[in-house]
Amino acid sequence: MAEAAAVKRVGRDLTTGSVAKGVFLFVGPVILTNLIQQVYSMVDLMVIGKFVGNIGTVGVSTGGEIADFLTPVATAFALAGQIYIAQLAGAKRYDELKESVGSFLSLMLGMAAFFAIVSIVFCNQILAMLNCPTEAIPSARAYMIITSIGYPFIFGYNAVCGVLRGMGESKRPLIFIIAAAVANIFLDLLLVVVFKWEAAGTAIATVASQMASFVAAFIYMYRIRDAIGFQLKLSYFKMKKEPILIILKLGVPQAVRSILVRVSILWINASVNSYGLVASGTNSVGNKLQKFLEIFSSSMSQAGGAAIGQNLGAKKYDRAKKVVYVELVSTLMIAAIISVIVSLFPKALFGIFTNDADVLEMGVSYLKIMIIHFFVSAVVSSFQSMVVGSGNATLNFLIGILDGVVCKIGLSVLLVAIWNMGVYGYFWGTALSRILPAVICMIYFYSNKWKNTTLLERKKKEK
Repeated sequence: MAEAAAVKRVGRDLTTGSVAKGVFLFVGPVILTNLIQQVYSMVDLMVIGKFVGNIGTVGVSTGGEIADFLTPVATAFALAGQIYIAQLAGAKRYDELKESVGSFLSLMLGMAAFFAIVSIVFCNQILAMLNCPTEAIPSARAYMIITSIGYPFIFGYNAVCGVLRGMGESKRPLIFIIAAAVANIFLDLLLVVVFKWEAAGTAIATVASQMASFVAAFIYMYRIRDAIGFQLKLSYFKMKKEPILIILKLGVPQAVRSILVRVSILWINASVNSYGLVASGTNSVGNKLQKFLEIFSSSMSQAGGAAIGQNLGAKKYDRAKKVVYVELVSTLMIAAIISVIVSLFPKALFGIFTNDADVLEMGVSYLKIMIIHFFVSAVVSSFQSMVVGSGNATLNFLIGILDGVVCKIGLSVLLVAIWNMGVYGYFWGTALSRILPAVICMIYFYSNKWKNTTLLERKKKEK
């Protein structure tokens, strides 16, 4: 009983009380965390675009492609750990929960070290594959090499936050990211505006901010070490077979999906880059804005997955369904508000990042095309949270491949090669790519098959 009490003091029990209140209290800090994270990542482009120019914008955007490529991988494994921990917490299996934390952290840090080495060694080859404009190669190379040093901080931060959110704790990650944002904004202005270090200065600011968030998260994890079973000694960081296999079974398909999705995005970005600096600049800024404007729906899905995981672990299936409905209503309302803002102020939004008149003009069309993406993403994020929360890695993988690879590339090729829509075909391909995944997620939700596909149910059958 003492052990249970200790665990309950870390995080929120999402299996009791009002569903809507519990979700909103939990998702609020998640939204703010992701919002601040996007803001401080956008500061790089804002500062570079205003004080260095379009070549600097393309250099930072292209040089950051691998970091953008690997961040979803870190998030995928963090989500795998989060869902497993959420189900263990909901089932009140605290001994297994504590045993899983050390293995999870070790796995994440090991992957980060591997990716950092590969990124640095093959930097030039990667930039060549991305069709980086010749003028932007020096900036892109400097940015990529320096930011590679920050990969362990990215993976470490996501791992700690995955543990905390699985246990219902969403406030602390907000504090961690605030520390990162302050460091990033201050250093961006200092190193780029004052010291004139251009892309290298932005990269140093990025790594320093990532280190700040990881250090803050690690300190908090050490403070609550008794509640989660964390120990700061070498023997603790061993990958035990059972939790690692479960996390890998859930995380690998999600990570592979994230990689393939990111490959398709890289392919589209490289294709857009071939249309010149204006198209490349529009796409670079547009991608940042799209991520920023969809923070609410992605945050609701992230928080919903944890809430659903806890309730499925506790076998409270009706509450799990209510979580999805709360998400759906909320995300559709936000999508409507965003669409109005995008329709009324497209140039003002793009103008935050660039003064280039041609980029601003193309940006108006880009944002109007993306309106359909905002609504479809609201539907996908809501219903897919049940796929994620139940730990159905296979279906989540298939949905991701359809969403990010088959539909996105297929539609883009169709619109560009057959309908001769040029660069706008890639924008429309991205906007329409989530419709089929939305339908599949809804079918899975209403089939009720998720009741028998949780990680703990599968584990019981395997035994």
